[in-house]
Amino acid sequence: MRNFETPGRSLVMARNGMAATSHPSATLAAVQILAAGGNAMDAAIAACAVQCVVEPGSTGVGGDCFALYSRGGTDDVIAYDGSGWAPAAASAERLRAMGIETIARHSPHAVTVPGAVDAWTTLHRDHGRLPLRDVLAPAIRFAEEGYAVAPRTAHDWAAEVETLSRDAVARTTMLVDGAAPRAGSTHRQPRLANTLRAIAETGRDAFYRGAVAADLVAQLQAHGGLHTLEDFAEFHGEYVTPIRAKFQGYDVIECPPAGQGVIALLLLRLLDKYDAEGSPLDPDRLHREIEAAKLAYAVRDAVLADPRHGAVDVDRLLSDEYVDTLRSRIDLESVLDPAAAISQVEHRDTVYITVVDRDRNCVSFINSLFYPFGSGLMGKESGVMLHNRGMSFSVEPGHPNAIAPRKRPLHTIIPGMVARDGRVQMSFGVMGGHYQAMGHAHFLSKVLHYGLDMQAAMDLPRVFPRPGTGTVEIESTLPDSTRAVLADRGFKLVPAAGPIGGSQAIRIDWERGVLTGASDHRKDGCALGY
Repeated sequence: MRNFETPGRSLVMARNGMAATSHPSATLAAVQILAAGGNAMDAAIAACAVQCVVEPGSTGVGGDCFALYSRGGTDDVIAYDGSGWAPAAASAERLRAMGIETIARHSPHAVTVPGAVDAWTTLHRDHGRLPLRDVLAPAIRFAEEGYAVAPRTAHDWAAEVETLSRDAVARTTMLVDGAAPRAGSTHRQPRLANTLRAIAETGRDAFYRGAVAADLVAQLQAHGGLHTLEDFAEFHGEYVTPIRAKFQGYDVIECPPAGQGVIALLLLRLLDKYDAEGSPLDPDRLHREIEAAKLAYAVRDAVLADPRHGAVDVDRLLSDEYVDTLRSRIDLESVLDPAAAISQVEHRDTVYITVVDRDRNCVSFINSLFYPFGSGLMGKESGVMLHNRGMSFSVEPGHPNAIAPRKRPLHTIIPGMVARDGRVQMSFGVMGGHYQAMGHAHFLSKVLHYGLDMQAAMDLPRVFPRPGTGTVEIESTLPDSTRAVLADRGFKLVPAAGPIGGSQAIRIDWERGVLTGASDHRKDGCALGY
């Protein structure tokens, strides 16, 4: 039980259905879909589409999507990989011949074929209940009639004026007199409303064939992209087999590579044998979490890639022998060489959504543009902002994550679930790009190992050894005493540029028939139930 005399949020409790997202309009849309007879999949897609409109820097129709889905709350979870592939004409050799040594954020080569609409329409066809036009109606209404810009959304928007000013369509659509909309102002996206309406009426072909695809390909080719109409028309996501690992007697379930879910599981396995003594913010505990993250992220950047283009040995990465070898390098008397974290690409923004319905169908759903507003390139007619996920590719021939025809890049976005005794116990996710794998491990260790409730675990100060920097980012709320001990041990602590990540979670109490939700204070959103 929290102290009601201090600032904070209470857990949300309900019996019939619940949604938790990073934007109140999306959460409300999801709950309204549930109350109207829709199921958890309908509600998650509705919420995501709303966030593509009202939280446009974090996610969009032109992004990628991953999902975990449990029918009736069983632990027979299915997973969907809605990440886009590179053009058929793209390769590391060709880009290097063009003088490209790294894939820049605003480059058309950073844009893979967006996978989100494929994921939405496939998951809705296979698991939804209401007509797609009803599911997308709230998002269409917000895009056409306008929505009030929320505070955190406005804050993030203001930081991206330069990016949005680079592209004429993005500038006129997303800026007002050259500035970002302020909190409380009304913003509209009528061209995006038309695109969403077309998807609602005719499904995935409205995006991957015809006018929308032609609009996006023309925009990309005008900037030197290698994309073709065939790259869009032939694209498809796929159902994949989830991966899982034990932590504190629970099964933690993640999507497989090319996502970094295996790294979240590796981190949990590294932390599982340590005792949960003292405070969750004890310097010894944070020391171990930081060092485990350095090791796990180094593994990620060395081996993770699209498994269709090269095997990723998940079993080996999660084996006792491998985990014990890595854990043996963690020493409270020393600090690991920061070179253990080798990635040079920042991974930033996304939205995470979780919904559980009356029948205990559970959805863990994540959708992303990568950087805020992605590449900054927007379709002239469609109003679709294109992501920049291809920045994660390497242009070094032979690298596991080297760009190649129809290949998917390393992905940071990872939905999660926790199961025990044959049932899903929790659907959860942590936003924040790079941070997500550490965020999963940090959150679950505080809930399942230390026994904190979900909201209390989210409220804790966060630290993150950002890969490629040699520094440990810390939030301003980290206690001075903890900060001093970590600094004395040799960690190079720097203030985080802003709040680290954001999380949502729903837990199922099967005995009492109650759902409990939590939503991170670092975002605008909330959990709601009915």
